[in-house]
Amino acid sequence: MSEAGRKLLLVAACALIDTDGRILLAQRPEGKSLAGLWEFPGGKVEPGETPEETLVRELNEELGIMTKVPCLAPLTFASHSYDTFHLLMPLYVCRRYEGIPQGREGQAIKWVRPQALRDYPMPPADEPLIPVLQDLL
Repeated sequence: MSEAGRKLLLVAACALIDTDGRILLAQRPEGKSLAGLWEFPGGKVEPGETPEETLVRELNEELGIMTKVPCLAPLTFASHSYDTFHLLMPLYVCRRYEGIPQGREGQAIKWVRPQALRDYPMPPADEPLIPVLQDLL
């Protein structure tokens, strides 16, 4: 399929950062595409939603934490072609949230030091985000 024939998928992702400067990664559960790989939490932007609203919703659904749109700072984005779609993924940083993150959808989660992010296999779209986060923290 040509680049022009691919559907564009908009997904928002969040680098959730704790007070120790670690970043939260979530492992894609069995049964999902790219199962077993580690990623930044987030999800598909639904019609009528902004990427920030998506992250507020997804962080609550996936991790049981509450945040607000002003607590999300845009950092960078990924643009990656998969076989059947092209992914555009803005990455936000969030340091202010309420609650303790837990994998509410059966996914494992882990707090990781920025220098150790490459130790966790990630989807191809997430990998280019690593150096940006390492430079930030």
